[in-house]
Amino acid sequence: MKKNSIKNIRVSQEVLRELSSIIRDEVHDPRIDPFTSVVDVYVAPDLKTCKVWVSVLGGEQSKKDTLKGLNSAAGFIRSRLAHTMNMRNTPELTFVVDQTIEYGVNMSKKIDDVMASMPKRDEETGEENEEADE
Repeated sequence: MKKNSIKNIRVSQEVLRELSSIIRDEVHDPRIDPFTSVVDVYVAPDLKTCKVWVSVLGGEQSKKDTLKGLNSAAGFIRSRLAHTMNMRNTPELTFVVDQTIEYGVNMSKKIDDVMASMPKRDEETGEENEEADE
């Protein structure tokens, strides 16, 4: 199977959908934050391994606890995935905390700070205006 074949993409999408459902509804580990979502999934072309990116809304300790909870429940999650999906091999799951949302928020804040520090331009004349808006 090619790296980005249609079959691999469809399998990844289905695994993402099923993992989201399993983590939300069936895993009852208190370490896993209730605001945990599966962001992306990469299933290897041989369907033996699966890398799962999760996003956690919370602090660093919450992210660490959620990752520990997911890793300890990986066997249960994999067995539930095997029951819900009809696959010859159920991939071994590796969980990774996704930082892209946090990175995006941080970059947006930096852009807003830079824009706030720049002098304002008068839209009609195109000249810079040093005065504060009244």
